[in-house]
Amino acid sequence: MSENKAPSRGWQGAIMKAFRADDFELTVTATERVTDHYLRLAFSGGGLLSEIPLHPTMWVRGWFPSDEALHQRGYTLVDPDPESDTFHLEFTLHDGPAARWAQNAVVGDRLSVSVMGSKFDMPDPAPTRWLIAGDTASLAAINSLLDAFTATGTDVPATVWFECVHDDDNDLPIRVRPQDTVHRVRRERDGRGLVETIRDAAFDASGAHAWVALDAASTRAVTSVFRSGFRLGRSGVKSRAYWRVGKPFA
Repeated sequence: MSENKAPSRGWQGAIMKAFRADDFELTVTATERVTDHYLRLAFSGGGLLSEIPLHPTMWVRGWFPSDEALHQRGYTLVDPDPESDTFHLEFTLHDGPAARWAQNAVVGDRLSVSVMGSKFDMPDPAPTRWLIAGDTASLAAINSLLDAFTATGTDVPATVWFECVHDDDNDLPIRVRPQDTVHRVRRERDGRGLVETIRDAAFDASGAHAWVALDAASTRAVTSVFRSGFRLGRSGVKSRAYWRVGKPFA
C-alpha cells in the first residue's frame, strides 16, 4: 500500500456513505486502565455532541486500522457532556483491531467515527421494573441506561444479569441504585450458563421491560426466555447482539 494512500473503509464505508452517516474526528484526551482487561479513553468530540441529539445507550461506529484497511466497531458514549463536547469510550481488551488501537492510543491521537442507526426510546407506558442482561461488551450501555433512570427520576427497580469472563470483571463498576439488584454470572459453555441462570429465575414479570445485549446466540436465547418465561411478549423486550462467538465486535 502506498504511504500516501489512506486505508479503505471497504463495503461498510460505502453503505454508510450511501445512507449519509455523519462523520466526526475524535481526539484522545486521556487514558485510564480500569482493569487488566478493560480500558477507558476520554475524547473531545469534534462537534459530535453539538450536532447529534443524545439518548440513552447512544453509540458511534469507530474506524480502526487492520490489514491495510479500516474496520468499523460500535461503542457507547460514556458520560457525554454536550456543553464541553466530551465523552469516554470503553474497550474490552482482547485480540481485535479496536482493542489493539485502544491499548496503543496516547493523548492527541485521532479516531474517525460515523453516527448512523443509534436510537433508543423509553417504553411507553413506563414499565413496572427493568430486566437487563449484558456483559463487558455492553457495560457502557448498561450504565447509560441506569444513569438515564437516575436522571429522569425513574424509581422502578432494575435486575441486572452481568456475564463475567475474567476475575477482574467482578471489579467493573455497574451504576446501580439502592433499589437495583446485580447478579454477576461467570461465562460458561459459550454463554449457556447465563441463559440457564436467567431461565431458572423466570417469573411472571408482566408490565416489566427487558433490555438484552450479549453475544449473538445468547442474545437470541435470553430474549426468548424474557418473552416467554417472564411473559413479556415481543414488545416487552429490546435486544441487540453486541458480538459473535469467534468474531468479537471489537
